[in-house]
Amino acid sequence: MKIIVISDTHLDSEEIPSYLSELFEKYEMIIHAGDFDTFPFYKALESTGKLKAVHGNSDEPAVRDILPEKLIFEVEGVKIGVIHQASLSIVDNTATRYMALEMGVDILVFGHIHRPVIEKSDVLLICPGSPTKPRMSDPCAVELEIENGSVKTNVIPITGQSCEYIDFSRSLGENE
Repeated sequence: MKIIVISDTHLDSEEIPSYLSELFEKYEMIIHAGDFDTFPFYKALESTGKLKAVHGNSDEPAVRDILPEKLIFEVEGVKIGVIHQASLSIVDNTATRYMALEMGVDILVFGHIHRPVIEKSDVLLICPGSPTKPRMSDPCAVELEIENGSVKTNVIPITGQSCEYIDFSRSLGENE
């Protein structure tokens, strides 16, 4: 199964932007790790019929009332957990790993930090970054492919608004 993993979209829209809807067509499932922001955008994603999601800290009450804080489900024998905020650290994933172990999952998808992380130990930790509001990274998502219990991941670059810090850093090299 091919899955697209996203988080932290922070959109106030009743429609999915075309660059994202075209991407979503390629996948059988969309995992969203919270911070849709608005109920209309959540409903737009839900209307695809492919969505598995949790709420985030910035989601409006209507989204929080519908979606859980944590979600666990299975795909082809692989247990996947989803949560928005897994840890307070953006550099040390030890607490996130322990959370995955406590949840009893093989993969823990999380958001909140707006930059991609793929870390493999005895569990696989995935933060897809943000396709619309990245921090210290370009806009992106993560492709998760599960086949017969085997898991492959890939960071997918997305056309969109990049992080101002990254743009500034790139501009420094242009002056040389």
